[in-house]
Amino acid sequence: MVAARTGRSKLRTIMACEPLSLAPVAAPGSLLAPKRLAAMYCSSLHADSRLPPGALERINEALSTDENVIGGNFRVVFDGDTAFSRRLTGFCAWIRLLGFYYGDSGIFVRRSVYQALGGFRPIPMMEDWDFVRRLERFGRTCCIKNPPLVTSSRRFEGRRPLEILCGLVTIHALFWLGVSPDRLVEIYRSQVPPRQIREPRV
Repeated sequence: MVAARTGRSKLRTIMACEPLSLAPVAAPGSLLAPKRLAAMYCSSLHADSRLPPGALERINEALSTDENVIGGNFRVVFDGDTAFSRRLTGFCAWIRLLGFYYGDSGIFVRRSVYQALGGFRPIPMMEDWDFVRRLERFGRTCCIKNPPLVTSSRRFEGRRPLEILCGLVTIHALFWLGVSPDRLVEIYRSQVPPRQIREPRV
């Protein structure tokens, strides 16, 4: 079972629990509110990302091999065989070494840790960044490199690389300074072409 966040950002985050026959953990604002946390771990996936075959088995392996690992994500690869998508893939691999990653890389976490952290906060933007910062402070995480998780590059289409970089830095800086996530959504939408405003997430 899965629950898709719909709200303002439309199909923004998908949350699931393993085993999948048990109750799902829904991201804030989803159509399916969680009734209970009955699985061993929870997984978050953005709608623009595709979970690779064998992903659940790899998560089980990662969490069962080392009990000190509390969660993590997948190595993310941006689709579209362009120089920019390849640079984005390399950039995400580099920042992962610093403990930075997002919902489009398939975040997973032990159920007990998800409960202890209070899950995703009910904010319209940067909820994955906020959760990952708390997750990284809580304990050791891992990155599953193979198979990688493929995510769409379409939200960057028609935009200049420098413009994208400046926009990302601005959003993160304002979030760190305490600017309201609702205001950040407005700023994000002012930066992105109207046809791409389907997933206000950075």
